[in-house]
Amino acid sequence: MSKLTAPHFTDEDAARKHLEAIRWPCGPVCPHCGSVKKPYTTKREGKYRCAEKECRKDFTVKVGTVFESSHIPLHKWLLAVYLLCSSKKGMSSHQLHRTLEVTYKTAWFMTHRLREAMRTGTFSPIGGSGKVVEADETYIGRKNGMPKARGGVYHKRAVLALVERGGEIRSFHVDRATVANVAPIVRKNVSRESALMTDESKLYVKLGQEFARHETVNHEAGEYVRDDATTNTVEGFFSIFKRGFKGIYQHCGEQHLHRYLAEYDFRYNNRSRFGIEDARRADIALAGIEGKRLTYRRING
Repeated sequence: MSKLTAPHFTDEDAARKHLEAIRWPCGPVCPHCGSVKKPYTTKREGKYRCAEKECRKDFTVKVGTVFESSHIPLHKWLLAVYLLCSSKKGMSSHQLHRTLEVTYKTAWFMTHRLREAMRTGTFSPIGGSGKVVEADETYIGRKNGMPKARGGVYHKRAVLALVERGGEIRSFHVDRATVANVAPIVRKNVSRESALMTDESKLYVKLGQEFARHETVNHEAGEYVRDDATTNTVEGFFSIFKRGFKGIYQHCGEQHLHRYLAEYDFRYNNRSRFGIEDARRADIALAGIEGKRLTYRRING
């Protein structure tokens, strides 16, 4: 049986039960008051009523999630999650609207909601004693007729990425790649006991002294690897991101860039190397839908 013909991708009741098993492994929990008391069942399948006297509100598995108030069938939501999680470079809203047979506007809204679900909000430092963290910046976007600044990059969107070798990545959209913007992010997200690897950028000259060790490679001189000094890991991530961004998504508003980065971070941090394949990756994304309500107005605000 094809993975895309699994019951929860084609049947609404199966989709509901699949999501309930992920969100409520020990039974329904009221999203209004947090009660774990066994709720009352109602005449409508999948709709529950809180057992707490002070609450008594009705709810479904979609309440309190990015799926709340959506009229899109739940099995189409679950299929969209799987497709977005299993495509290494992402899936465009145009492709999704054709696959799911929904409007382009609906597909666009769905992808942004799902990217929001992929955002972890975890800020415990990466790296640590004996570990290596690579830091680098890249620039994406078009010139849009703006005058060329020094280096030809100030009019583009700057992205900072921090990756622990053999571990996770965190990427950030910054207004400009300056010490004032980059240093606080690095300090907050990287353990000071880590070995920091960067290129020859002046952003890290003083910042690198705060870490256990700081090594650089001089790309301008054609140096890319020297012993364990290299930024090839983070550059590999940028390569995937840029190929997907240019080839699949082609463009996005600057106000949405952080969600696209969250999508690529999510797939990288839940990759096959960690034993996480497509179906499991989709379930992990579904586990992140709670407490992340996102309306169309908020996306376009």
